[in-house]
Amino acid sequence: MSSAMTKRSRAIWAGMNLADWATLAIVLVYGVLRGLRQIYPRTPVSGFLFFLAICGAVYWLVRGWLWARAHLLWSLRNRLIMAYVFIAVVPVLLLLAMAGLAAYLLYWQLGSYVIYTQMEQREERVGVVASAMATSYAVEATSGHSAAAQALPVESGTYIKNAMTELPGLKIETGNGEELLSKSDEGVRNRFRGLVFSHGQLVLRGVVVRPTPAGRILVSVTVPITPELLETLPTELGPIQFNVLRPEAGDIDSEVPVVVNTQRFNSVQQIGTRGRTVPKAMNPFDKLINGIVGLDVLDMDQKQGDQKQGDQKRGQAGAVRVFASFSTRPSLLNRRLFSPLGDLGGAAATALLVVGAVFLLIEIGSLVTGIILTRTITTAVDSLYSATQHVLEGDLSYRVRLPHRDQLAALGESFNSMTQSVSTLIEEQRQRQKLENELSIAHEVQQQLFPRALPNLQGIDIEAICRPARVVSGDYYDFIRISPTRLAIALADISGKGISAALLMANVQAALRSDVLRYRDKASGAQGEEIDTAEIVAHLNRHLFRNTSDERYATCFFGVYDAETRQLHYTNAGHLPPIYICNGNIRRLETGGMVVGLFNDVPFQQGAVEIGRGGMLVAYSDGLIEPENVYGEEFGIVRLIDVVTRNKDASSHETAEAMVRAAEEWSGTPDQADDMTVIVMRFPGTSAEARA
Repeated sequence: MSSAMTKRSRAIWAGMNLADWATLAIVLVYGVLRGLRQIYPRTPVSGFLFFLAICGAVYWLVRGWLWARAHLLWSLRNRLIMAYVFIAVVPVLLLLAMAGLAAYLLYWQLGSYVIYTQMEQREERVGVVASAMATSYAVEATSGHSAAAQALPVESGTYIKNAMTELPGLKIETGNGEELLSKSDEGVRNRFRGLVFSHGQLVLRGVVVRPTPAGRILVSVTVPITPELLETLPTELGPIQFNVLRPEAGDIDSEVPVVVNTQRFNSVQQIGTRGRTVPKAMNPFDKLINGIVGLDVLDMDQKQGDQKQGDQKRGQAGAVRVFASFSTRPSLLNRRLFSPLGDLGGAAATALLVVGAVFLLIEIGSLVTGIILTRTITTAVDSLYSATQHVLEGDLSYRVRLPHRDQLAALGESFNSMTQSVSTLIEEQRQRQKLENELSIAHEVQQQLFPRALPNLQGIDIEAICRPARVVSGDYYDFIRISPTRLAIALADISGKGISAALLMANVQAALRSDVLRYRDKASGAQGEEIDTAEIVAHLNRHLFRNTSDERYATCFFGVYDAETRQLHYTNAGHLPPIYICNGNIRRLETGGMVVGLFNDVPFQQGAVEIGRGGMLVAYSDGLIEPENVYGEEFGIVRLIDVVTRNKDASSHETAEAMVRAAEEWSGTPDQADDMTVIVMRFPGTSAEARA
């Protein structure tokens, strides 16, 4: 593995070009400078270098993706792993991130809601105190007590003491707060309550007007926003801080501006709790929640009318805004959230965590199961790939071994069967090639058995064609020169096809030639000595019967032509009768007997034909008349005679070619069903015609 990694690393370094080295150097230089800046803050890092580093990083991301797609993703295992990552892991991570963000926003909203409602309760409490004191003053004024026009001491009365406990710094006044009545949001002009920023201080104000016999009485309650007041807020919110901000005006900038919705603010006042701290996390999911909420405030320090421009020059461009921030943990907010459930609140939170843990375990189990299944698939594919490499190297004995009983294992068995079949086919191909070589040699040997050159006999135009259906032929034709004026003609068709027929054809050729030559030597070339064709065919029959099996036989036509007497003596042993055409008359040469090789003593007869001037003899095998067309009709002897008749004035070569071509065109297929052999002999009237 380490050597493979080393080779891969060397290949990567060797494949890097100039652009790769340049971008890598830029990224490394920027990274080094950023690291030095953490130690030495004055280390210069230009913006242009940052831009180049970003471009280099993007370049390497693209290069890395292309390299990974070409190398890492080539493996099926890596592809499946990436598929599982994108299908299962990435969505789960996104869902967890979304759930975490939603939980954070939920707890933020919960904390903000608690602060907002708690401040609303205190505002309402201030309003209630103001209403109660105004009512008390009005009752005293109705009773005629002159002291009603004076502010009551804040220490008097149990009600006031309780209010001061809940609202530290509570202060009650009469005749103050008239300007707030017109700012009331409740649609009434006789009371006001809310958060007010006045004289640079943030306070809770409650103003109530009550009618008296002497006119009316105005009661104002003021509670300053102090750390003591913030301490009365729920402890589950953790440290709390109120920040009063005023928008900046013109070109006047503060040292530390605060930006909210693209608007810059200056901090006017900050109020926070003193003794509160954020407790330690109870579990890894008990993260710190930092929240902030905006509170409604009435800015009494904002000048109106002509003074507004002067205030803007001093940086006061609008009303102040109040933001309350807090720092807490989900465990603290859960305690408050589930407080109505009492002891069941902890159980509910625990149940939620248990369900989440179970879901997480199920997801982990699913991921592990997917990895195991992926491994079984990729192992099988890797085994098949290794097998293909062995086959590529020529090792067909390699077999795939898969331990599982599934479709991939069946595929492995199919691969093993395929390699076995391929091995068998290759061996058969070798044997076939060997046989074809032997057939090629046999074809060459057989061609030597046919006449190398057609005989040149005065007064005869001879042509012979043999087209085997296979490499070797079972048809046999021969011309044997007996004397200057006599020529023996032989045409035989051996039963069967292929090698066996070719071997029997060679046997027939040897036996027939030896017998004819024996007769020629016996006659010593004497003119007038006739050769008995029937006797020669009988000798051939006995020879084949004795030297071949019972089912082997041959049809044979054997004739001897004497140019001096113009006589053709022949014997037809079961062969298709040759056609003799002269002066429009057609004669079939049928005299002879049955096929040779089936029976031992068979009588054969000799026939004779006187060859007239301008006659033509056509001998052929059955392969020339038996081809069938698409309708199953044979070419037949009638069509063959028609072709010969239409070419009666052509040469022997042209006539023979026309006959073979007509039979092939009739079948319409390039494959022959049987060997085609034809002999054409034309007998012109004079020697000059023969030479022409």
